[in-house]
Amino acid sequence: MKTISLFVMSLLVCGSAMAAEMATIEAGSYRPLYLKKDTPMIHVKSFKIDKYPVTNAEFAEFVKKHPQWQKGKANKKQVEPTYLKHWNQTGSNTYAPKPNEMKHPVTNVSWFAASAYCTAQGKRLPTIDEWELAGLASSTQKNGSSEESYNRTILDWYADGGRNGLRNVGMGKPNYYGLYDMHGLIWEWTEDFNSSLLNSGSADSSMFCSGASLGSTDPTNYAAFLRFGIRTSLQSKYGLHNLGFRCAASAK
Repeated sequence: MKTISLFVMSLLVCGSAMAAEMATIEAGSYRPLYLKKDTPMIHVKSFKIDKYPVTNAEFAEFVKKHPQWQKGKANKKQVEPTYLKHWNQTGSNTYAPKPNEMKHPVTNVSWFAASAYCTAQGKRLPTIDEWELAGLASSTQKNGSSEESYNRTILDWYADGGRNGLRNVGMGKPNYYGLYDMHGLIWEWTEDFNSSLLNSGSADSSMFCSGASLGSTDPTNYAAFLRFGIRTSLQSKYGLHNLGFRCAASAK
């Protein structure tokens, strides 16, 4: 039992170190996927974003410090019954991730829980525009959307439909900015939706997330339309088995 506790503790420490790693994304522009090719580009200011999605280990550490976000204790207006459903019960009112899933991205978390986590780290969720700009990068260039391998990774992930399940974060190649798992692992919550900020009083508002493709300025881009569809179908208290998040911060 002591050996297991030490193992879990080491994973938590490792997870915290990963959470501290951020990449700086230089200011740039992109064309939103839901607009036309002649629509003006959107300018995005320089910002920082986590290199990895938040893991179960990191979220467990957060929950330990902020027990109001423990499974069974979180405000029912801010989470669904599926909140952290993949965690095991470890006590009468406590839950924790499975030891072999500590480095998996945390999922089954609502926008509210994700936002609370980032706030506790002195960060925030990335905006849609920030996520899109960072996610546009391939492994070799800032805008890799024209690369066949870039789009193939996205489409293969859609085709899989989650059948292969989750894996540890950081196992694939990083993109141009050194960001891991921007595509092909999970969808990710973003801070805003419909160009408005979400607050705790709008629990039923539609929410946008990110995580799979760009460029539905091209009507043949099937992947882009799928992502637009999943974004518009979400609400802020939803928790899905393949929906997680990473944090961002303004560049100083």
